[in-house]
Amino acid sequence: MSAVAPIRPQPLGDRTPEATCAKCHLRETCLSGGVPADEVERVERIVYARRRIKRGERLFDAGDRFTSVYAIRSGFFKTTLIDGEGREQVTGFFMAGELLGLDGLASGRYQDGAVALEDSETCIMLYALIEAVARDVPSLQRSLHAVMSREIVRGHGIMMLLGSMSAEERLAAFLGNLAARFLRRGYSGSRFVLRMTREDIGSYLGLKLETVSRLFSTFQKDGVLDVHQKQVSIIDSKALERVLAPRG
Repeated sequence: MSAVAPIRPQPLGDRTPEATCAKCHLRETCLSGGVPADEVERVERIVYARRRIKRGERLFDAGDRFTSVYAIRSGFFKTTLIDGEGREQVTGFFMAGELLGLDGLASGRYQDGAVALEDSETCIMLYALIEAVARDVPSLQRSLHAVMSREIVRGHGIMMLLGSMSAEERLAAFLGNLAARFLRRGYSGSRFVLRMTREDIGSYLGLKLETVSRLFSTFQKDGVLDVHQKQVSIIDSKALERVLAPRG
């Protein structure tokens, strides 16, 4: 994989004037979502720039110095790790309204790299500014803690996914999770486009590409899904849920 230089923050004097939160349609799912309306203007200064990223471009790499948290304004990303032999392991998928980069908080280095799966736009928030504003706006600090808590829960979910579920259950849980996240953002929870490849899904779920492809075909044959390339329609959500139901 060819290395692409990560996007670096510009000087604070270059803050993008239109990078504001109050009128953003994704505010409720972003870091400022827990901030009362009368305090949003005080919080807006944590966003000093927006950046457009082309499909396949790396926002940051594992090991880069942690400086910023990135809110996805539009588009879709995957996070990855590269092992000692150069193999890529997908560790997560992130959509509009979600945050990237919080994994760098503990060590001062990003633990994963982030790659755009389609042309995307992010809001860049310097963590030093987040800390400064949070001291004056406690609701921002609470919102940050809530986001970090969701990341912990997500990590636990991945551990359960990979540690105790069958291949069929893993794919069903993955699709159900995506559907719920789309629904929370006002999109259809039953019909959506998979921005990631089948190979990416397999890497994330700990499955071979052939297994992922076979399971999609099985779900389609059983009338659970209707799949046309990357377009997925959940035809029978109850059947998808039953895949995950405890067996007596």
